[in-house]
Amino acid sequence: MTFNQLALSLQFGRFDDAAPHRAALPRHKVARWIRHALALDAEITVRIVDEDEGRQLNRDYRHKDYATNVLTFDYTREPLVTADLVLCAPVVEREAREQNKSLQEHYAHLLVHGTLHAQGWDHETSEEDAAEMEAYETEILQALGFADPYAQ
Repeated sequence: MTFNQLALSLQFGRFDDAAPHRAALPRHKVARWIRHALALDAEITVRIVDEDEGRQLNRDYRHKDYATNVLTFDYTREPLVTADLVLCAPVVEREAREQNKSLQEHYAHLLVHGTLHAQGWDHETSEEDAAEMEAYETEILQALGFADPYAQ
């Protein structure tokens, strides 16, 4: 299997207890997870933020006043995918715990999810689109050695 080229910037905002998040996100693994979800070459910035920054971004850009797990800011899709993926560390950690997943496993899922959004995939347009996106995410994650993220 050949993979597309990826220029990756991995950033961590300043927040308490960042060490487990840094440990769960080694650059080579983040790049591998994203590359598995890419259909084209890409320039992607991944930023891990605290709850305040996550909430502010979600409020300012989606008009939803809460911190969400991942925000995708997609700028171009062809001939190069350019996007920012912003993940809110406290939300990701809380969801991982609630879903009985490791922090790394949940980050991998959300990075694949955000990368698909950056390429035009959308689960909010219809139930069919949601099912198609979830199936593709599951296929990608299983190829990476992770369990189905939607199985309970």
